[in-house]
Amino acid sequence: MLFVADHAGVAIPARLAGLGLPRARLASHIAVDVGVGAVGRRLATSLGATLIEQRFSRLVIDCNRDPARPDSICETSDGVAIPGNLALGPEARGRRIDEVFGPYHRRIERELDARAAAGTPTLFVSLHSFTPMLQGFARPWRLGVLHMNDSPFSAAVLRRLRSALTSEEVGDNQPYRMDGTDFTVPRHALARGLDYLELEIRQDLIDAAAGALSMARLLSDVLPAAAADMG
Repeated sequence: MLFVADHAGVAIPARLAGLGLPRARLASHIAVDVGVGAVGRRLATSLGATLIEQRFSRLVIDCNRDPARPDSICETSDGVAIPGNLALGPEARGRRIDEVFGPYHRRIERELDARAAAGTPTLFVSLHSFTPMLQGFARPWRLGVLHMNDSPFSAAVLRRLRSALTSEEVGDNQPYRMDGTDFTVPRHALARGLDYLELEIRQDLIDAAAGALSMARLLSDVLPAAAADMG
């Protein structure tokens, strides 16, 4: 398996002066997929796999969006204005693409190219986390499996997770549906004909070390078992 984490980091280039936000906002769900880096690193260690994680905040540029989309650099997030992202010109946007977006996706491409050259089969696993509450709605799912088109691995993981937990606790294309807004899985997995998983984990389950460890242990069992289910 190759693990990637588009929104694992909180770093912001010094010249952007924290995007004009207080420090607490820069540690919240609008800036980072809380807990996903810790889960990803534990998973990679447990399974002897590679993890590629973006160290810059999603508020600098969202690495799971086509950079041509206006919302790849958001001016507001969950009702919060991002002062450092307002009215950016083409040069400022281009600099973030060149310095943050481009290197991350080239790193993924190099890894997949090397695996292809070596004849190494790859399951592409994109890790994300979601806030428990959004716009007044308490999200009931513990995890969500996101997919589009046909993905036997996603289906196998969904079955395994619902067996380990309950159907109500594991969302099928919840809390988000994979669609045309997603960039990473279509760009790197679908374009190469690789099977994949895009997994969402509720943040309050992994925002502390003990929870991240517990989730990583669950997934260290579930993901290989799901792969084996496919034969």
